[in-house]
Amino acid sequence: MNKLFCSIDERFENPLFEVFDGGDFVLSSYRDIEETRPQIQIYYPDKARTEEARAALSAALDLVGAGGTPIAYAEIPDEDWKLSYRRHFTTERIGARLVVHPPWEPEPSDGVVVTLDPGLAFGTGKHETTRACLEYIDEAAGETPQSFLDMGCGSGILSIAAAKLGYRPVAGFDIDEEAVEAAKENAARNQVAVDYRVFALGGGRLTLDASVEAAKGIYPDLALQGRAVPPLEKPFEPADFVVANILGPLLIAFAAEIAGYARDRLVISGILNELYPEVRTAFAALGFAEVSRKVYGEWSTGLLRKERN
Repeated sequence: MNKLFCSIDERFENPLFEVFDGGDFVLSSYRDIEETRPQIQIYYPDKARTEEARAALSAALDLVGAGGTPIAYAEIPDEDWKLSYRRHFTTERIGARLVVHPPWEPEPSDGVVVTLDPGLAFGTGKHETTRACLEYIDEAAGETPQSFLDMGCGSGILSIAAAKLGYRPVAGFDIDEEAVEAAKENAARNQVAVDYRVFALGGGRLTLDASVEAAKGIYPDLALQGRAVPPLEKPFEPADFVVANILGPLLIAFAAEIAGYARDRLVISGILNELYPEVRTAFAALGFAEVSRKVYGEWSTGLLRKERN
């Protein structure tokens, strides 16, 4: 097994996963207990593809403003690769009840267990934005029957947790077909029903390029590569509880559309602390008041509620 890896500032971590376009190369990240910066890595079996993998990672780093980051290479014996991969993804307890659990560890006997293969897509519960969203989902569960929509589902961790906590019905979407397939596999592993689809903001018609054009001037260091998504014949129904864990500039650019899907509560996440006031203001103008805010490291997550006339 072969590995490319680098260390980046945590503010680049979420954007890097959004822009990475490496075909069958899979990007992952981890943090050891003694490390404060995310470690980004790509594992691949064919050494002959090293320069191809390096070019894909380098291009993504350039796009998010982290160009010039040193990228290291290592060749790992098969057994070491298996151990290394598992060492960085361990059982994680989040909030009062949730337990995010990799399938190779013994399943915990208590808590609401979400079993995920973290090698499939972004979202393992270890990132600050994911953790904050999970805490809000857990805190609101069971108050009333609630439908749930996961915008930018990634691995499916948020919507699967919602389904396990009793939200019904549960749906999710992502612009990335591979992420949607990963989410479906994880939902099946957890024996929950979630309606996952490939979909994009802008009514499903815009590319990521067009999304970022709308956000220029808000986050000028970010430029996403375009990828067209066919529109759905039937868009999603509005939900009682909506989570939008996407990039801050896109939350602002598509605030009206996102707000239109939320009947009551809306969690906004994936936002650097300095941009959060602008995002909050955009949704306040649409009738959503802040209930609370969680700040973990450089990232903010807000719980908003639709104001009643």
